[in-house]
Amino acid sequence: MTGGDLATRLGPTLSPDPRRVIVKLFVPGEDAALTRSRAATLIDRITRLDDDAATLLLQETLRRFGGRHDDLEATFAHHHDLVRHRIPRDAGLSPPRRLLVGAYFSHEYAVEGAAVCNPSMVPHPDQSGLAPGQLRVAISLRQIGEGHLSSIGFATALLGPGSGLTVTGRSGALSVGRRHGTRHRRDLLAAGLSDESWDNEVSAAILGSLPERFDDDDFEQSIARLPTDLLTRATTQRTLEEMRRETHSEYAVTFPAGLPLHRRVLWPATAAESNGMEDARFVRVVDEEGTPSYRATYTAYDGRHIRSHQIATDDLRHFEMTPLRGPASANKGMALFPRPVGGHHLALCRSDGETIGLTTLDRHNTWQSPVPLHAPHRGWELIQVGNCGSPIETDHGWLVLTHGVGPMRDYAMGALLLDIHHPHRVIAELPGTLLTSNETEREGYVPNVVYSCGGLLHAAAIWIPYGASDARIGFARIPLTTLVEAMIPA
Repeated sequence: MTGGDLATRLGPTLSPDPRRVIVKLFVPGEDAALTRSRAATLIDRITRLDDDAATLLLQETLRRFGGRHDDLEATFAHHHDLVRHRIPRDAGLSPPRRLLVGAYFSHEYAVEGAAVCNPSMVPHPDQSGLAPGQLRVAISLRQIGEGHLSSIGFATALLGPGSGLTVTGRSGALSVGRRHGTRHRRDLLAAGLSDESWDNEVSAAILGSLPERFDDDDFEQSIARLPTDLLTRATTQRTLEEMRRETHSEYAVTFPAGLPLHRRVLWPATAAESNGMEDARFVRVVDEEGTPSYRATYTAYDGRHIRSHQIATDDLRHFEMTPLRGPASANKGMALFPRPVGGHHLALCRSDGETIGLTTLDRHNTWQSPVPLHAPHRGWELIQVGNCGSPIETDHGWLVLTHGVGPMRDYAMGALLLDIHHPHRVIAELPGTLLTSNETEREGYVPNVVYSCGGLLHAAAIWIPYGASDARIGFARIPLTTLVEAMIPA
């Protein structure tokens, strides 16, 4: 069915590491009807401890867990503040006892306790101290923990010289960074409301009074200026709730400057992504002025709905998250082109769930309905096809790594070549597979899958990080000329 794989596997792999943990808020009984009673009872028990017992408990907790996390006391203090409304006002807790309350309302979560998979690879911002022929790369990881909750992690590796690949160790305490607000764009809010059919008189009045860029205070002041006859409409409160949800889905996260990349975790922070941030496709982009930065698309999942969101960052330290708008963003698997083509921003997508399409960003920052590029037609891809990351610019055209799904939900990777000036034209395709799961990779959290969210071109070869059955991440390499010569005209 496949005719044999073309890509050559490289030695290193990345496996799930249960030692990679973060501290999350834990409220006893939060999944039951007696949430308030259990939490209140726990706080009552803590307040009844004598001072010596409370101090010893706190010291022992910090001794056991302090070395696994940065500034654990600050986390305990934050979690105390989150639950202090449950503490009687006359309790008069001492600072150590407040930290102890925070400790009881905390737990460790292994971000990749279940699986690690679906990586993408981009040049690292730091290329210092390298030997000739080497490239330092940043690798994004889909991390899956308890409850199938996904977050985005990172690793670092060195490519070259030759076919050498070295993955940097990933030890050390993890950080979810500092979340803070960001300035919103009025046109993106308008596009989001249109997508969800909330463009009515109330939303139009608020949008009309907002500047092109606004913050949360500007938004609330605009609501306060609503005319009375609009405030009293039956649909007003639901419209305002929807507008708040849309604006709150945009946020930023910043990590300390000295924190290594592999210790940074992008953790779900909004209702839209409460059940996971999945399959980030990072790409290094260059704007019209030639300025480089990074973008990524990822799937935000709230337990019922999926939606494509975007990450923007100049340095992989400060990240800004924004929902993508328009019909092409309604499904998984968008992948941005690394530069404008013919003056247009383009992306690959799979808005129908089974066909690779090409979408264009219009002047309202809405991703338009896609033009179909490639539909399932070979045995190894008859269920569905999709991209495996952003197109890679080569002298031969835009190289697109693809995935296809065949019998027994067997995932394999392939490749397409698009015209460099007119990417809506497929000029060649790989008739067989580039990579399939071999006998050592078939078993895992999701069997019989090889899947990538993006490779890159370095030293005349395509380097591909890939998830193997969601059990580990492997790496493969193929000379560009070998791949192109194996393709046939479309």
